Amino acid sequence: MFVREENFKTFLRLYPVISIITAIHLIVFLLANLGPQADFIYYYFTGSNYYISQGEYWRLFTPIITHVSLSHVLFNTFSLVIFGPALEGILGKVKFIIGYLGAGIIADIATYFLLPLNYAHIGASGAIFGLFGIYLYILYARKEYLGRANKQILIVVLIFSLIATFTTPGINILGHLFGLIAGAALAPLLMAFVPRRR
Repeated sequence: MFVREENFKTFLRLYPVISIITAIHLIVFLLANLGPQADFIYYYFTGSNYYISQGEYWRLFTPIITHVSLSHVLFNTFSLVIFGPALEGILGKVKFIIGYLGAGIIADIATYFLLPLNYAHIGASGAIFGLFGIYLYILYARKEYLGRANKQILIVVLIFSLIATFTTPGINILGHLFGLIAGAALAPLLMAFVPRRR
């Protein structure tokens, strides 16, 4: 489930949503770091609580596709490529998009309401934690979709991710936590019409 064995062409065919999000991550990162438009991208894509309060509500979305460093974009994109495909397969394209972006936007809304007006952030981590939240619901209510080995991998990765959340400087802790909560909250709706496995 979490081991990718497909070749590049097969991955694109099986997981088009994740492929598109991955491409957007990389394109936005390149645009934000190369050429004269770099300052424009960071200025208008950053999740600035102050500018959101002034009505620039697109900033609740744009941080999800924007990253500050190469390690930042690679880590979040790698996490998406490893942990996203199984959920895209289970949920389907539309519900996966709703779960991923929904969790990310809810995390950014929580960041806006709970952190100071001068706080600003970027990164897809809230949406990535949203995927973990959906998996937590599956572990609890639809465990037929996860074998024992996958369950252990997921729990270990989630524990290490939470530890990193609280020990890494500059992390939007509330964004991570509310992304996780949002994913778990959205999961029952997303899984409502997914057939049970025997």
